[in-house]
Amino acid sequence: MKQFFLLIALATLTFSCNNSTNKEADTEEAKEVAINYESFGDKITDAKAMSKDEMISKFASLTPGDTIPVKFTTDVKAVCASKGCWMRLDMGEDEAMVKFKDYGFFMPKDIEGDEVVVEGLAFVEEMSVDEQRHYAEDEGLSKEEVMAITEAKRTLSVVSNGVLLHRE
Repeated sequence: MKQFFLLIALATLTFSCNNSTNKEADTEEAKEVAINYESFGDKITDAKAMSKDEMISKFASLTPGDTIPVKFTTDVKAVCASKGCWMRLDMGEDEAMVKFKDYGFFMPKDIEGDEVVVEGLAFVEEMSVDEQRHYAEDEGLSKEEVMAITEAKRTLSVVSNGVLLHRE
């Protein structure tokens, strides 16, 4: 019986030491994020983030109705000039429209060209003329540019739960 209690005590000590090591690693990871990135939305890390090219490949395999969880890095092409409620991201010859889960957070409006890590759900949709025009107005395009939008288009989209904005 004494050996049984000794075994339990030893196992408890071993597991508690492992947990403190994990907590220290988590704290170091959080410090690293705080130093290199400004965080928006859910707290995320850049660990295991895909490159822009890997994400372009993922989008190419999607059809309307498909949804996949993703985390990737790319540059910001545009941000809603009204209040930062959406972003357009560089996807090579295309761009991805990013909205924020439940409008739970907004991005700074002056981050065009900055690098971000985005985590969320990616999908492809057909965006209506009206919705395209709404975003064009938000972006500050002229009336003529807005009215030149006359066809629905295939859109790469992400509903993001968290974004890291690279800060030097």
